[in-house]
Amino acid sequence: MVQILSESKGNILGIRATGRLTDQDYEEVLIPSLETIIKEHGMVRLLCYMDEDFSGLEMGAMWDDAKFFLKHKNDFEKMAIVGGRRWIEVMMELFAHFMPGDSKTFTGEQLQEAWVWIRS
Repeated sequence: MVQILSESKGNILGIRATGRLTDQDYEEVLIPSLETIIKEHGMVRLLCYMDEDFSGLEMGAMWDDAKFFLKHKNDFEKMAIVGGRRWIEVMMELFAHFMPGDSKTFTGEQLQEAWVWIRS
């Protein structure tokens, strides 16, 4: 499940991922939110907080993620990944080479630091 965090404002989108993300989560919540920000502000700053119950993405969600990233990789000014398992950090390091914007990973305990960084 994806939840838009109340701290989201302007070109900053904060989401909380819990459980297993589905194709529906991407199509109904995440992608429309990102596209609106890109349309209104040109660039997006994304903070993705994966809570302790986050267990990954379904195959359809992975496909949606990959398609959206390839189409919009130049539209991300900053991306903060908070929490999650080690494989998330490795994937983020890999994607960082293809994304011109800044990216950084944080532990779940560093959520407030991530908000400070994404806003700076």
